[in-house]
Amino acid sequence: MEKTRPSFIRQRINSFGFAMKGISSAFRSEVNLRWHVLSAGLAVGLGFYLELTTVEWALVCVAIGLVWMAELFNTAIEVVVNLVSPGPHPLAGKAKDIAAGAVLIASITAAAIGLLVFWPYLVQLME
Repeated sequence: MEKTRPSFIRQRINSFGFAMKGISSAFRSEVNLRWHVLSAGLAVGLGFYLELTTVEWALVCVAIGLVWMAELFNTAIEVVVNLVSPGPHPLAGKAKDIAAGAVLIASITAAAIGLLVFWPYLVQLME
């Protein structure tokens, strides 16, 4: 019996399922990702409290997305490196360090965006 391919819509639904499975797996295994999610929740809560403008929300969303993407890429790279090089190897370490550096740059960028967006509001609240 010939196996039929899933429909286009079913393929898209399956793709979203696989993506959610990957995010969930990373969330369970990566402490840093949980910290990023917590930080994002605090930023979103503060944004609602301060009533950010549409442009400010866009900047905050881009910053959150940037950090989450970097952390997920870092996790994927670590998993693949561990698969192909289970033991210590200088190139494996270098790949992991570079991926971690990308997360650091994304996090610093997000912090800068956060300061630029939230600082004026916080200064105004303190006056």
